[in-house]
Amino acid sequence: MPVFTRLPEIVPTLFRVVVGLLFTLRGAASIFGIFGGFRGTGEALEIGVWPGWWAALIQLVGGLLVLTGLGTRVAAVICSGSMAYAYFVVHQPDALLPQNNGGELAALFCWAFLLVAALGPGRYSLDAMLARRRTAAVAAPEPATV
Repeated sequence: MPVFTRLPEIVPTLFRVVVGLLFTLRGAASIFGIFGGFRGTGEALEIGVWPGWWAALIQLVGGLLVLTGLGTRVAAVICSGSMAYAYFVVHQPDALLPQNNGGELAALFCWAFLLVAALGPGRYSLDAMLARRRTAAVAAPEPATV
């Protein structure tokens, strides 16, 4: 049973890492043309093209931040917002439901990042490590001066 008692501590971190990794790979594919490129075309997006290139930049940078757990809540809110924008501006005008407008991935990422923002980075993250260092530095006694 010890494994099951630790699941609430480990699962949110694993969820954050997997979602961050998938988002990072999606951004890297679109910006650099790797892993199949933008939408499987094998090509990269032209630099600065609105909104695709900027969305890919948010995916790459935001995904890395969420993956590592650095500035997690802010990065997750920005990633969630970018996916909400993608859903309502790009997909929703084609049809109401995600399965009819191709927006399932945007909707899933939107809600996944909202969950990450609500849960926070978890114990195993750079945010948590930095917080522990700050706490240790505050708790440490100052050296005596002569």
